[in-house]
Amino acid sequence: MNEIGTLTKLCNTADVSKDLPFRAEIDGFAYAIFQAGDQYYVTADLCSHGPGQLSDGFLEGCEVECPFHQGRFDVRTGAPTAPPCEIPIMVWTPVIRDEAVFIDVAAPRA
Repeated sequence: MNEIGTLTKLCNTADVSKDLPFRAEIDGFAYAIFQAGDQYYVTADLCSHGPGQLSDGFLEGCEVECPFHQGRFDVRTGAPTAPPCEIPIMVWTPVIRDEAVFIDVAAPRA
């Protein structure tokens, strides 16, 4: 695990593309890293509705579609945007340094 202060490295920016999210697991917790435009977003990888991994989902704009029940979440806020999802997912503020994506794992925003 690579750390800078309280930040933990999830992946390199090259690991993520607009068409291919990235899944990172740290201490048994899975994160999904998305790229929308020039921005990066980090959410919990597990859908709040069922066993779907959001890193396997389809990103359209800033919404990810869960591959399990096709519910959707806004990757910027974690808010559900389409049923059957009703419970928000956790999101973190990514920090981009040296072509890598970092987060403070102890500071989710949702």
